[in-house]
Amino acid sequence: MDFAYPLTGFAVGAIVGLTGVGGGSLMTPLLVLLFGIHPSVAVGTDLLYASITKAGGTLVHGIKGTVDWQVTKRLATGSLPAAALTLFLVGRFAPGGIDGATGLIKVALGVALVLTAIAVIFRKKIQAYAAARFAGALSPTRTARLTVLTGAVLGVLVSISSVGAGALGVTALFFLYPTMPVLRIVGSDIAHAVPLTLVAGVGHWMLGSVDWFLLGSLLIGSLPGIWVGSHISTRVPDRVLRPILATMLVLVGAKLISQ
Repeated sequence: MDFAYPLTGFAVGAIVGLTGVGGGSLMTPLLVLLFGIHPSVAVGTDLLYASITKAGGTLVHGIKGTVDWQVTKRLATGSLPAAALTLFLVGRFAPGGIDGATGLIKVALGVALVLTAIAVIFRKKIQAYAAARFAGALSPTRTARLTVLTGAVLGVLVSISSVGAGALGVTALFFLYPTMPVLRIVGSDIAHAVPLTLVAGVGHWMLGSVDWFLLGSLLIGSLPGIWVGSHISTRVPDRVLRPILATMLVLVGAKLISQ
């Protein structure tokens, strides 16, 4: 076994535990830029990796009652068909199938990373603005429809880049449900990410873009890494972590877009 993979899994897991930012924002670009993994294989493997790791978080949030299953259902109503349709269209019509969509995946990943960085660095300001501006502004019916639409957008983005289900999903929910407690928004977003990444990951597997040995190697390191990061998160100031992480995401995203 190449021990660099478990070590990478541990490092990403620890950062996820520290910051709460989805592993796709870090794992996929590391696999592409550091290890030279084909972009489609990196995305497909990371999607199943995210589904497994976030299942544990969903269990914890579900037990604590911090998941709004109605919101999760609305997001999934839009995201699951969108993810499946996106992968079908890419696999069917992209020159060379999913392997031939390398350029599209790199650009999508780069854009998603830059948007994630913005969401990470301005999360508190976005939350405060949404609470002041949009509280009571949307009718329940319109909110439900926009939630399904948000899910569809996330489904497209996540299926081709593996990024977006975390920070971008949470940011969108801040605007749609400005009076909902933050912990409940995070829990609902994590719960939605599990079926979305699973469907997208299975789609990549059917297209031949999942490395099972790589997946197992990453999980060996990431599971203890998340445990360690979660336990020391209270000792590291959030104001220090988020700017560093956001800067790194912007640099990596810009490099992927420019390639």
